[in-house]
Amino acid sequence: MSNSWWEITVLCEPSLEETVFWRLEDFGCSGTATRQKPTSLEVKAYIPEIKVQLPDLEALSRWLKQDALILGFPEPVTSWQLINEEDWASSWKQHWQMSEIGDRFLICPAWLNPPENNQRLVIKIDPGSAFGTGTHPTTQLCLESLEMRLSSHPENKIIADIGCGSGILAIGAILLGAKKVYAVDIDPLAVSATHSNRHLNGIKPENLAVNQGSVEELLELIPDGVDGIVCNILAETIIALMPEITLLAKPTTWGILSGILFTQAQAVTGILERHGWTVAALWKRQEWCCLQIRCTLD
Repeated sequence: MSNSWWEITVLCEPSLEETVFWRLEDFGCSGTATRQKPTSLEVKAYIPEIKVQLPDLEALSRWLKQDALILGFPEPVTSWQLINEEDWASSWKQHWQMSEIGDRFLICPAWLNPPENNQRLVIKIDPGSAFGTGTHPTTQLCLESLEMRLSSHPENKIIADIGCGSGILAIGAILLGAKKVYAVDIDPLAVSATHSNRHLNGIKPENLAVNQGSVEELLELIPDGVDGIVCNILAETIIALMPEITLLAKPTTWGILSGILFTQAQAVTGILERHGWTVAALWKRQEWCCLQIRCTLD
């Protein structure tokens, strides 16, 4: 079957939602959706067929069970099936609805229209296969942090979005008034999704530049550094990238880091301090946290 996807379904205790989200994201899944059932939570996630094989899916099932046992919860039930591209898109439309985030944003699926009386900034998103629909706590925390950071004089700010996924954070920064965002992701599917969502939101390429790659590409594109950095990826990757990320910084640069479990915050903070950053604020939602950081380099 060409253009096929694995649809992974996990039935679990509601309290395991964020742990399951993290495990699925770490596995490489994109576009996670949830639905409350009478006695459990159903989590669905998707990954291209070409990326994993059956032994990988079986290993994922074992990891999910181990995670639950460590936390003292009943084992989740994991199943998977192959679906075609059309079925994947249809499933998204059934599970994902508009949502308000922070004080200013309304996340709107591409196939829906915002209410006529809406006063919020509308981010229209068609996630494709990329992470970032606004439903995950880390995405919400980052958008809320951007609201705060860009609340005054955003018009001259140059922002870097590392691991842009669907482009939701980059688009949010532009809607808040940032002058330009440079967005990068190593996943070509994410780059494609960000290109599509840039067009969907009527944002010009000169305001939102999208490239495949990581910090190395950003250093070539913006050698003079940036005013702000947003990075919503896994904690381990943030730790590994901090030496390069620091090269993007000016003395006044701030950052918003998420994708970090609360239990990982101390390890990330230690690396930040070693590279000349200080944590100005830590926001927590469920098991996840967002670090708002500022550069302390002269």
